[in-house]
Amino acid sequence: MASSKGYLDFILEQLSELSDISYRAMMGEYIIYYRGKIVGGIYDDRFLVKDTPEAERLMPDAVKEVPYNGAKKMLLVTDVDDRAFLNELFEKMYPELPAPKKKGVK
Repeated sequence: MASSKGYLDFILEQLSELSDISYRAMMGEYIIYYRGKIVGGIYDDRFLVKDTPEAERLMPDAVKEVPYNGAKKMLLVTDVDDRAFLNELFEKMYPELPAPKKKGVK
């Protein structure tokens, strides 16, 4: 099942107070970037973020789910209505996220 553009638009609106939020459509799903780093994505209309220590600290009861077959488990964000929480989550996760891979470098 592909994710709806409406759910993506809702999540992007919730994150609109943060600068440099972007996304990329990929096979019916959406990858979410913050300041150039992958934070998570929308998979089957679920908002999942990478499993980092800060994300686990801020969401200690979060369920870990697989976004698609063969992928690493990610944390399900259930409190998508709380903009302040989402802003804090992204800000705290950012330093723990890997730098983007440089294109053309193996």
